[in-house]
Amino acid sequence: MAARDPVKTARNRKISEMTDQLRGLLPKVLKETGIEKESSLNALIGGKAADFIDLHHEVILSADAYVNLYLKGFKASLSPKGFLPNNHRRNFEIIKKSKAAQEYVVIFLRRSYLKHYDELVRVRPNLDDSEIWIGQNNADYGLFITPRFNKAQGTWENDRSEIRHFPKLYWTIGHILESGLVVNGDPDKIEFPDASSYLTFFKNVLVRASASPHEKEIAKRYVAYVNSAPEPERVPLLIPEYRYDGRLPKHKYRLDFTIIDPYTMDKVGYELSPWSTHGYLSKLKGLTQEKINEMAKDNFEKEMEKHRSFFKKHDIFALIYTDKQLAAIDTVFDDMRKYLHPVDKVVQLDFDLMDSFFK
Repeated sequence: MAARDPVKTARNRKISEMTDQLRGLLPKVLKETGIEKESSLNALIGGKAADFIDLHHEVILSADAYVNLYLKGFKASLSPKGFLPNNHRRNFEIIKKSKAAQEYVVIFLRRSYLKHYDELVRVRPNLDDSEIWIGQNNADYGLFITPRFNKAQGTWENDRSEIRHFPKLYWTIGHILESGLVVNGDPDKIEFPDASSYLTFFKNVLVRASASPHEKEIAKRYVAYVNSAPEPERVPLLIPEYRYDGRLPKHKYRLDFTIIDPYTMDKVGYELSPWSTHGYLSKLKGLTQEKINEMAKDNFEKEMEKHRSFFKKHDIFALIYTDKQLAAIDTVFDDMRKYLHPVDKVVQLDFDLMDSFFK
């Protein structure tokens, strides 16, 4: 049996204490507001959180911040005085006439924050970045967070309302075990029962299709790294062949590998650029030096445009490795390794410490 998390235990104790406080206030609140029952009162408060707070993008680090965001959103939603009142204005007037109700609202919101603490303190992918398409033409796969198949349109999409509840670290081995991969137009997901099965697919299907010996060497090292990790599911994905234009059948660019930090959503790309595929010029017989230089310049401009485009559209800064670095492939993987062990910099609230510090 897994050991209990003392931080969660202390948090649950706080939640229980707040529930007792709310129950103590409840009779007076119902009497003063005219609201008939507890469930109606709680729905009036809790059911509006998504209206008042951007629960997908906001990273909320304290109960005070949560209450503040809620009240600011509540205030902004009120219909102006003198106009036909909207539901928010009516609810406001109900709560305004009862001091007990106002106290109830604040305690309720603080409790809601603690109940959803793990979801609210972590950075979540921007909705526009919540799906990634990888692979080459006619061999592309979608990596979503909460994939569901839209039968009417015959396409995959995220269940956006569930993204913040996703139980795994985003863009990690655990993520792909939870979500699987999808193929556009096909309602059947490609699922992986464990890390080993995904790593086999990664190495023998996703990377093998590129035909790059350097990518294959990197893939071998990544597989070994994940297999030796104490918690493989928490290792960030080494995402191969990140497609610039997403699910579009024809696209301009791909990045060889990309890693996304599951705590910050920062992205770093890796482009393995040997001269033989990224610089070599053939069929030069009969060409002038001026023409050759023009062709070389054009190649260079296209390569740099690719990296600028990825940065502008996807916020991915790509590191470029040429023949000199690729000759020592271990050093290339060493550069990747530090991004494969990200650190959660959010300080977890220690409720036991706060309660006992001055006792």
